[in-house]
Amino acid sequence: MRRLLLAVPVAALLVVAVVVLATEYVVARPSRRAKDVAYVPANAPDVDPARHVLDVYSPKKAAPHAAGFPVVLFIHGGSWTSGNKNIYTFIGRRLAKQGVVAVVINYRLAPPVHVPEQAADCARALAWTVQHIRQYGGDPARVFVMGHSAGGGLAALLATDDELLAAHGLPHNPVRGAILDDPAGLDMYSYLREMKYSNDEQYLVPFGKDPAVWKQMSAIYKIKPGLPPFIFYLGGETYPSISGSSGRFRDKLKATGQAPLYTIVPGRHHIPMVLQLYWQHNLIYQGLLKFVGA
Repeated sequence: MRRLLLAVPVAALLVVAVVVLATEYVVARPSRRAKDVAYVPANAPDVDPARHVLDVYSPKKAAPHAAGFPVVLFIHGGSWTSGNKNIYTFIGRRLAKQGVVAVVINYRLAPPVHVPEQAADCARALAWTVQHIRQYGGDPARVFVMGHSAGGGLAALLATDDELLAAHGLPHNPVRGAILDDPAGLDMYSYLREMKYSNDEQYLVPFGKDPAVWKQMSAIYKIKPGLPPFIFYLGGETYPSISGSSGRFRDKLKATGQAPLYTIVPGRHHIPMVLQLYWQHNLIYQGLLKFVGA
């Protein structure tokens, strides 16, 4: 009996694994994946072959318009010190299945680099996307950015910091909208000055100790009239720092005459806000598809 009881959980796990793999196979069939595409030239002095790469997920079906499918560039989170695009294949697959070309990127992590270098990597990935996405079925005139957690803060910088983009080959901001999923880092200047939560000093590793850099890397201070539209999704049980900075970001956008779409998901914590993207028909995809015109 003891042996049988031990075998039941193992059998259940095997069934779950088979179901998950079968689901991924079904989802993968309508899409193509171009893996580990370099977005920084191999002869660049700072090139990192493992981090300066991205994956492109394209629908196999023909685009309904000659210009191509809308494009979403996704930036992962991980407190600016961890994370990898390979964890988020499910996002690329599900977007492609629903008529979106997805670009899921890596970027360098801290240490040894800091957030300004990470933001530069994201800008370089965006420039690559605009230049090359047509060959993957995407429309370079309909490029949107999306990020979760730290990736949300980096995505917000791409949507607001024209100087950052101009420094990396984009004299005109090509971002048509930003989807922020429980974003962190929108106002690290205030956050790091206050240091009111335990273990806050860990964020000095990616941001350094210069308050001028904290402000430079905080998208909230770059809000101005004429920005692309934003859409926010926040967990109802997320961290107070995320809900607080997102609310202030929303209010500053409203003051410029642009009210963002702003949805709070009741009962949802920070990590589940990205895990829910495993399911194709969840609330975020529903809003995203309308937002990008898919």
